[in-house]
Amino acid sequence: MNWRKSSYSGGGDGDACVEIAALPTHISIRDSKAPARATLTVPASAFTAFVEHLKRGQVRSCSTVL
Repeated sequence: MNWRKSSYSGGGDGDACVEIAALPTHISIRDSKAPARATLTVPASAFTAFVEHLKRGQVRSCSTVL
């Protein structure tokens, strides 16, 4: 998989964020500090909706989206 870090990953070595890998129908997400650990995989449409809510400032807690 081709993992990408956010451009907002912070200073230093950029390990204070999550990484994503886009697949045809899903998005995989992992902790950049522990890349060998488990990943979270969600449908691409759900991830897109989540990011759009973040951009609009509509997510205040996880329960808002879930």
